[in-house]
Amino acid sequence: MFDNAPWAGLVASAIAIVLILVLAIVIRNLAHRLITRMVNRAATGGSLTSRFRKSAVPEGIDALLHERRKQRAETMGSVLKHIASIVIIGTGILTVLERLTIPIAPLLTSVGILGVAIGFGAQELVKDFIAGMFMLLEDQYGVGDVIDAGAAVGTVEAVTLRVTRLRDVDGRVWYVRNGTITRIGNESQGWSRAFMDVPVAYDADIVGVRVLLEHVAEEIWADPELRESKIVEQPHVYGVEQLSDSSLVFRITAKTLPSAQAEVSRDLRLRVKTALDSAGIPMVASA
Repeated sequence: MFDNAPWAGLVASAIAIVLILVLAIVIRNLAHRLITRMVNRAATGGSLTSRFRKSAVPEGIDALLHERRKQRAETMGSVLKHIASIVIIGTGILTVLERLTIPIAPLLTSVGILGVAIGFGAQELVKDFIAGMFMLLEDQYGVGDVIDAGAAVGTVEAVTLRVTRLRDVDGRVWYVRNGTITRIGNESQGWSRAFMDVPVAYDADIVGVRVLLEHVAEEIWADPELRESKIVEQPHVYGVEQLSDSSLVFRITAKTLPSAQAEVSRDLRLRVKTALDSAGIPMVASA
């Protein structure tokens, strides 16, 4: 009679291997589902501006913050899913190799040595990835933001864990490694500010100039197009901001939606110049 023991052992090993692989896939799917749930919860969390409605923050900023939060959560979710897949599937494969009596100790040793060698040779790459991870977690900037990254200033077109792609005002595209960015100036986060300095002569009617500028501020705030899509709150007129040897400088400012300050500034300059001309008040060059 034939000995069925070897066949029984092979069948048992095959069943064990299949179970290990199936279990790894199930755990991976569960991990992905858990990560997806966490991402959805983070992306659809409570409104960040709902607690500050008394400050007259428009819903437009709330929508922008929600979109940024959603993009950041989805990016981090994708990274976590890849890490979970590598860890879980890799552990399953190692378990299968051990089940097949293939020694994995030399393999683990080789992988460890290779990892150390790659770590020494790719320190800058690791630095870029770590900086990119923290940049995404802290929401320092996102696609569409206008930032000053030190090496370049421009609009963010793409963000990855390794590089940030910017386009400056001349249309030039810059690729900045995340690990080389030591400080970020973001002009588009939350809100922006448009302002104009108005220099007038020393003998000008200070009270009259201030009243005229306040009238311009009220006019801008009353414009439905600007109020609904660009301006956050009514513009403010400050007193004499500067004194020079030839002029008095007033300042008028307007809080705007992110990246809308340039357009509001152009409109502000046009309205102020028109109002001064109508009142016969000349602007002078400030020293």
